[in-house]
Order: sequence, then C-alpha cells, then structure tokens
Amino acid sequence: MSGGEDCECRPLGFLIGLPFALICILLSILGAIVWVIGTVISCICPCCFCLPPLVNFALALIKAPFRVIKWFASKFPC
Repeated sequence: MSGGEDCECRPLGFLIGLPFALICILLSILGAIVWVIGTVISCICPCCFCLPPLVNFALALIKAPFRVIKWFASKFPC
C-alpha cells in the first residue's frame, strides 16, 4: 500500500473499542426489549404519541455497538 491510500484495516482501534462495544451490546439488548414492547403497544393503541420517539431511541441503542467500533477504528491510524 502506498502512503496516500486510506487504510480500511485498523486492528488497534478495533481492540481498544471492543470493551466499549461489549457494554453497548448489553444496552442494545435493552433497546431490543424496549423496541418490541413499544412496537406492540403502539400497534394496540396508536393514540400513544410518546411511543414512536421511544422506539426510535431503542433502535439507536440497537445500532450502538456498530457505531462504537466504527468510531474507535476511525480514530487510530493503520
């Protein structure tokens, strides 16, 4: 690889971000539970206006481990 190319493989950032991603996995499990409950309640009672933002927040929690790993990997050079 020449010096000007962008490197896709950043193992150091991945390894340092791994413990944080594991914590985020626990949060994503919580987010999945909230998402399922919120979706069921919003289907039963569509007049609940507070549930869609809660479901969107739960989806953000589910995606958190991937965002954490990408963020840590982007902060370290190859």
